[in-house]
Amino acid sequence: MLLKGKLYLIPSLLGPGDSIRSLPEFNMQIILRLNEFIVEEERTARRFMRSIGYTRSFDEVRLHVLNEHTKTDDTSPYLKSAREGLDIGLLSEAGVPCIADPGATIVRQAHLAGITVVPLVGPSSLLLALMASGMNGQHFTFHGYLPAKTDERARKLKMIEKDACSQHATQLFIETPYRNMSMLESILQHCQPSTLLCIACDLTLETEFIATRTVAEWKKNLPVLGKRPAVFLLAEGY
Repeated sequence: MLLKGKLYLIPSLLGPGDSIRSLPEFNMQIILRLNEFIVEEERTARRFMRSIGYTRSFDEVRLHVLNEHTKTDDTSPYLKSAREGLDIGLLSEAGVPCIADPGATIVRQAHLAGITVVPLVGPSSLLLALMASGMNGQHFTFHGYLPAKTDERARKLKMIEKDACSQHATQLFIETPYRNMSMLESILQHCQPSTLLCIACDLTLETEFIATRTVAEWKKNLPVLGKRPAVFLLAEGY
């Protein structure tokens, strides 16, 4: 009976300037021995792999693209090598695979095919933000991206603020970096003054910024977030 390969879920760095010390040496060893990967974008995947010492010619490496434009039917060949006994990697664009990141479809397919899935340790902006927020880490909800339209976003913010208080649960969400300030302004406009807001930007980078204050306190000292990757967290006030 032919043994099947493994699907390694490989974290990447959170941004330019992040230190490869964010990744365990074991991850490096796994990446360096693989020659087939599922990636969100080929160019950034190659850049990351070269930055950690991957020396193989990319002419000899198979890269499958998996992003928001990929149709599920197109992914059927992606696990062919694993079915035939070879290990492959699912490489995140930033952070860890399958958490606010593509990949869950492939992982489900791997389980259905009896392929062993191996998650590797690496930086997760969501968990790092939650750890540093001082908010409830026992009970929390991640909402992904909130609606972009102003009125819909306002309704969503009020709903999750209500959940933060009634369920005593931390509420996490993210935004496209160029809309950071618009998101912040919506939070300050529609949330209660006593609600706690944590803003965590540029996690693991030299410009890292993490602070938790009430909505009222943030209004007195509005930060300039620019286009920095950020995680927002809401919780009931003290």
